[in-house]
Amino acid sequence: MDKMNKDDKAILRSAQAPSQESWDRLLRFLRQRYGGAVELVWFEDPSLQDGFLLTVGTDVYDWSLEGRLRQFKNRMDQVRPARGGVIPLIKEAVENWVPQATPEEVGTVVAVGDEIATVTGLKNASYGEILLFPSGVKGMVQELRRDEIGCMLFGDGDEIVEGSIVHRSGKTAGIPVGDDFLGRVINALGEPIDGKGEITSTEYRPIEAAAPSIIDRQPVNTPMETGLLAIDTMFPIGRGQRELIIGDRQTGKTAIALDTILNQKGKGVICIYVAIGQKASSVAELVQNLAKRGAMDYSIVVSASASDTATMQYIAPYAGCALGEYFMNRGKDVLIVYDDLTKHAIAYRALSLLLERSPGREAYPGDVFYLHSRLLERSAHLSEEKGGGSMTALPIVETQAGDVSAYIPTNIISITDGQIFLESELFFSGQRPAVNVGLSVSRVGGDAQTKAMKTAAGAIRLDLAQFREMEVFTQFSSDLDDLTRQQLSYGQGLMRLLRQPQYHPMQQHEQVFLLVAALHHLLQDLPLGRIDDFRREYLEYMEVHGAALARKIDQTGQMTQEDQEAILDLAEKFLQDFTQEAR
Repeated sequence: MDKMNKDDKAILRSAQAPSQESWDRLLRFLRQRYGGAVELVWFEDPSLQDGFLLTVGTDVYDWSLEGRLRQFKNRMDQVRPARGGVIPLIKEAVENWVPQATPEEVGTVVAVGDEIATVTGLKNASYGEILLFPSGVKGMVQELRRDEIGCMLFGDGDEIVEGSIVHRSGKTAGIPVGDDFLGRVINALGEPIDGKGEITSTEYRPIEAAAPSIIDRQPVNTPMETGLLAIDTMFPIGRGQRELIIGDRQTGKTAIALDTILNQKGKGVICIYVAIGQKASSVAELVQNLAKRGAMDYSIVVSASASDTATMQYIAPYAGCALGEYFMNRGKDVLIVYDDLTKHAIAYRALSLLLERSPGREAYPGDVFYLHSRLLERSAHLSEEKGGGSMTALPIVETQAGDVSAYIPTNIISITDGQIFLESELFFSGQRPAVNVGLSVSRVGGDAQTKAMKTAAGAIRLDLAQFREMEVFTQFSSDLDDLTRQQLSYGQGLMRLLRQPQYHPMQQHEQVFLLVAALHHLLQDLPLGRIDDFRREYLEYMEVHGAALARKIDQTGQMTQEDQEAILDLAEKFLQDFTQEAR
């Protein structure tokens, strides 16, 4: 039995005054439910032609047509597909459904504007719960105060005014998930925006979820190959890793993520690309490029464009992560790209300031670090007991004038397992991908490389670091000794070899063939302008004459000393023919 406060009254609203029989029945119900003498007051409400509304303190019994339809909709939402199909379940639910006289907590809008609504009366609402506003608009509880709550709106709130009634849904924010999402473009709510019809979902997952515990994880030890020579050799990424891609605007950050997605073709990896705050035309072009190269068959694009609300941009990466977890928990490997988390933090800052939270450094709220840590920590390589699936995250962050010490970049650098730093100077000099060898790092390192790649890569990173240092000291010197000139020529050849056109990721054996030739100084005497031709023709030559070696490297990830010597012999024969043709 619920207790009533002494000042609480039972208020009945309906279009017509109740009959004496109905009045007595209501009084018996109130005494049985709340006990003691209950004062019942009736008010006329012409809008309630098909029922009534009974309010007792914070409890609301909505017996209007709209309220009963809402109950029925909630019952239908609980129907989940089974082996026998969903139709029998729906028939059973309809036949057995009876409207229930259960109290419903109802709130009132006291202020609304700029995608934020302030609501009173919902004392039991929880953080992250979905609220239902008039005209079907939904919102999410984001700020809990003593007497009111702050709510972010997902849709157009023009019809929400002061005094509007708000209902609790009892659900946390979530997204429908399922295999049918593959190949589709959706918004942050899981709704298709590619014009290809509805998507059949099999589950509903909350967008916020706890990260896997330490005991549910296993070490990151399986390569997630990007197909980019500059990254796979020096900064390898493993399945379950979180590797940050960071750099100024227009330095090729998205291009690296896109090539990595293309490189997963035929490898059983599901790719999810989350576009946050980008132009819709840019997202459409990216989808077109993926589709043209056959990558949309295993990809999902979640788009919250610049024209979408800050709320949609805020929940987009969590929605994409929930989709990724659906596949990861089924033992599959997932690659998810967040492009980019700088705009995500800006959207969250705008919402937080509108919710009247105290601003901190650069006007960001105090929990902006937790904003991204709780997202990125959900990427993992699950233990075999949990199915062995993985989710690899490639968050992207934009810097200003290469300043990696700014607030958001330093936050995400400290969360991730390494970063690939792209330098504007390298990019505009034609070195693409413009990876800065000194500032980039992978904290997983060789654990995420095959033995063949580890053997082939050798000391390439050290050689390039020495070259960069020597280049700085010798750029103003005209008189160089032969040894220094050879080292400079070798380093310049390596840098030229690391240049790679977009949409042309390399297979593992191609990278190994190039590395073995380059690190044994076979390219040292080649003119820089001939290296691109050498790479193309050399790989074509090796596809014919080194097919068995290529097959072994791709299938086993191994390369013996004999294999390496065989590759060198083939490379020397090709180089001899190549230089003779040049003459």
